[in-house]
Amino acid sequence: MLLGYARVSTDDQDLTHQRASLTAAGCQKIYAEKISGAKRGRPQLERLLGELRGDDVVVVARLDRLARSTRDLLDIAERLNRSNAGLRSIAEPWADTTSPAGRMVLTVFAGIAEFERALIHDRTSAGRAAARQNGVRFGRPPALNEDQMILGARLLDEGKKPGEVARVLKVHPATIYRVLRSSLARPE
Repeated sequence: MLLGYARVSTDDQDLTHQRASLTAAGCQKIYAEKISGAKRGRPQLERLLGELRGDDVVVVARLDRLARSTRDLLDIAERLNRSNAGLRSIAEPWADTTSPAGRMVLTVFAGIAEFERALIHDRTSAGRAAARQNGVRFGRPPALNEDQMILGARLLDEGKKPGEVARVLKVHPATIYRVLRSSLARPE
């Protein structure tokens, strides 16, 4: 079954042209919504994807009506593939996963997107490593500064219980135990 999906971004825009194109393409049912493509939740798209059966084909007037980015398009195409459904764009005839050429083009896009993700990961990893070398500390700031840790250690040496020390330093008792563990692990 051919299932159409139409979307416009604002209430000022009209779905008429997309609906006409989808009807002319032979869509038996059309899911339509007026919602920004930047929004994560698109109820009609989710409904369409949830109702897919094997051999259904999702038809769109243009790919930008379906997906916000190449990554989003690939994610949707993967969901369609898992449902044994196809994807076809009226304006972009190369985007037809029901044909071998369309599947090949989508595979190339997937490879490019994966390459791009790997490059981003490498750059951010290198940036984090350089920042660490320059003394940047990642994560939450320490709950206790050096003076508080010295005071806490002294109070513990004087026989105070970790819960009492935690109340004095206004931290959770688990913080005192964590500091104790790390100070015991450190060579003097």
